Amino acid sequence: MTVKYVVRKLSDVSKERSTCGFRQRLITSADFEGANITFLSVYEAGRHYHKKTTEFYYVLKGSGHLELDGEKVEMEPGTLVMINPGTKHRAVGELEALIIGVPPFTEDDMYLCE
Repeated sequence: MTVKYVVRKLSDVSKERSTCGFRQRLITSADFEGANITFLSVYEAGRHYHKKTTEFYYVLKGSGHLELDGEKVEMEPGTLVMINPGTKHRAVGELEALIIGVPPFTEDDMYLCE
């Protein structure tokens, strides 16, 4: 039987340490092959890029900025930034955001920068 919908509460999803901070995977490629949705609490994010995935950062809480190929974009609640593949980026500050990855993020599409 095909699943018609997914309901997932943030409180039911485990936290994982990631390159960007602490993430909770709300929708994964196992749920939907077109995109993934992650809740992120930014913490000591490392600069990185993806070759395949476009990321959409939507800030829910806090403030800070994204570094995008050396440029600084200020972030506050209600800000949305689309990051195309190949863009070196990292988040700085005390931010909570939803990140949507299209196609879904995979660990082998994470390239760390020095």
